[in-house]
Amino acid sequence: MKSTTKKLVSCALCIAIGVLLPMAFHVIPNAGSIFLPMHIPVLICGLFCGAPYGLACGIITPFLSSMTTGMPPAMILPQMMIELAVYGLVTGLCEKHINIKNEMSKLYMSLIIAMLVGRIVNGLINTFVLSTQGYTLSVFMTASFITCLPGIILQLIVVPILVRILNKTAA
Repeated sequence: MKSTTKKLVSCALCIAIGVLLPMAFHVIPNAGSIFLPMHIPVLICGLFCGAPYGLACGIITPFLSSMTTGMPPAMILPQMMIELAVYGLVTGLCEKHINIKNEMSKLYMSLIIAMLVGRIVNGLINTFVLSTQGYTLSVFMTASFITCLPGIILQLIVVPILVRILNKTAA
């Protein structure tokens, strides 16, 4: 069992990585929206630390990043904070409540559910916020599944492996 202190420190580390990692990706134009580097530490935090920490990481990371680096830009910050909060919350809830003995299967199922729920919530928010600006199902599908396909693949490869390593070292 992980202590509260270990979870707090791990969450803070995920927030720091969530601010620093996108800076490396933003050297390449549009790499942030393609590879989704801020999502990785938030997903890891939810899976490793639990829902409350994942939720906090998802809210704090984009806010802190925007305030310190200007990314994400202020106009999309609220949507990103909500989307990442959902990722952190749902990964933590799934990790806790899905009863599968195989750790990797449980991690993948939690990750995939959270990735889908987060994108759906983001699409709904953007529908209400951007509906007068031509936000359509096609725009949603392109932004949420096509443009960021390399990031989705990266998350599916990296996140479960890193969380498994963290779980083994924390035991």
